[in-house]
Amino acid sequence: MAGGRRQAPPREDVLAAAMEMIAERGLEKLTMAALGREVGMSSGHLLYYFGSKDELLLRTLEWSEGRLGAERGRLLTRAASARERLDAYVDLYVPDGHRDPHWTLWLEVWNRSQNADEEARERQAAIEGVWHRDLVALLAEGISRGEFRSVDPDRFAARLRALLDGFAIHVAIGLRGTDRAQVLRHVHEFLADSLLADA
Repeated sequence: MAGGRRQAPPREDVLAAAMEMIAERGLEKLTMAALGREVGMSSGHLLYYFGSKDELLLRTLEWSEGRLGAERGRLLTRAASARERLDAYVDLYVPDGHRDPHWTLWLEVWNRSQNADEEARERQAAIEGVWHRDLVALLAEGISRGEFRSVDPDRFAARLRALLDGFAIHVAIGLRGTDRAQVLRHVHEFLADSLLADA
């Protein structure tokens, strides 16, 4: 065979292409065959790499979370008040709008987790865990500096993330009467009422 065998693209390129397809065409258009055409591989080759569509989706979510994690790290380590960094955390957490590709993927992976094995569930929990730990550390710092009221950082983080998840799902699915700007206003009012230290 002239020129030898064609090399498969790096896995990260496949995951990036999967995310791009979700963003441009929606999750329902992401099939192994369509992704294979996009990256120049057969669907059989993709199945060999990932084992199943569920694994492809989870790996794509982990890849996307890695990128978000790097951005979150930059936001949380910049020279700014704890309140400003908390606002940046919330802003990053809430979807950009209806059919936000990251949140569309997140919802699909969690929906499929009902049938996932223990290892996949642990990987999903790890995704959640880093968001939680970063928020707990930020809250503890704000409390120690007197910017936030004295609350249990772990309990408050769990409640705040539950609030954010609920609102975020409404935005991501396009629930009528709920948009990103409204959600951010609700969350900022909640934080002002429950967390911010009295001026």
